Amino acid sequence: MITILSSSEKGFQFLKTKKDESAFIVTLDNPPVNTLNLKLIEEIPLAIKLANDDPEVRGIVITGAGTNAFCAGADLRMMQALNPDDAARIVEAGHNAFFEVEESPKPVIAAVNGLALGGGNELAMSCDIRFVSDRARFGQPEVKLGLIPGWGGTQRMSRLVGTGKAKELIFSGQIINAQEALRIGLVNKIVPDGEELRASTDFIRMLAANVSPLALAQAKIAINEGIQNASLKDSLKYEVNAVRILAGSNDLKEGVQAFLEKRQPKFTGT
Repeated sequence: MITILSSSEKGFQFLKTKKDESAFIVTLDNPPVNTLNLKLIEEIPLAIKLANDDPEVRGIVITGAGTNAFCAGADLRMMQALNPDDAARIVEAGHNAFFEVEESPKPVIAAVNGLALGGGNELAMSCDIRFVSDRARFGQPEVKLGLIPGWGGTQRMSRLVGTGKAKELIFSGQIINAQEALRIGLVNKIVPDGEELRASTDFIRMLAANVSPLALAQAKIAINEGIQNASLKDSLKYEVNAVRILAGSNDLKEGVQAFLEKRQPKFTGT
């Protein structure tokens, strides 16, 4: 397996990136628990763009360095003695960074090792899929500090687990284990501790071998845009638009031909 390191070339201070075959791995690296400072937040969209621009990359994995935490939330030192305008700018920076994750045309998987609290849980929720260690823990404890989940937590958690459960967790600041997170739909899959990164890259390799990247990107757009629309009837227009785009694609022709010939497709994303 060939791994190409790229972090040092791109000058990231709080991220490490590498390409592992078809997977692009972004590792939060701010010891001891990978807290999110403003610089790290600003680096996330840059890493996502690197992956988006690489045609060999078929999916992105975001994980945390070390074994203690995926990300334990915001670096609270940057929240001390801030005026309201500065605080709002930090919140908007987080929104922008996590939107880049959510709106990547490629699937993004959170490989959660250890704690995913506050902004860490909000980052994980901005990913498409969450594969987590059996010792991972999740929560939005901001109210205990006099804050709210301000990087999308109030909105994305409601969409993932339902309004009532989201209010229970956000109002109480309760921290839950991986098993409870799976039960309520906050995460997709639990794996033995230390296997979360392998499970994530294996999933991307499976997609690379079997799925049209163009079709996947259109499916992601249709799902994400439809969620934002309260009307099912109006949301269905995103499916019409996606199928219109795919109808003239080489990937569709190749997918049908490969099925008829009983062979693996060779998708090009065109």
